[in-house]
Amino acid sequence: MKSEIVKKIVEREFLGALAQSGVDVEGEISAEIRLLDSGLDSLGFAILVTTLEDRLGYDPFTLMEEAVYPQTYGEFMNIYLKFSDHLSADVTA
Repeated sequence: MKSEIVKKIVEREFLGALAQSGVDVEGEISAEIRLLDSGLDSLGFAILVTTLEDRLGYDPFTLMEEAVYPQTYGEFMNIYLKFSDHLSADVTA
């Protein structure tokens, strides 16, 4: 259940960040898309991570014992899903 909520929120916020950056995205995002090729610059990515922390109640990058830097959207999503047990109880999709 928590992982489904996290997945929906991450996808929605990622699409929103792309739209704010002027990237035209239709449909679903491919898990294979490289983050560097997605249209988000480093500032956009930082804002996305901060927004997700506000929405979800956790930042998986600070919870990691060893830093991992995702290369693709799928890797980015999987990091959030891996730590979905930290989802705040009051968060809904």
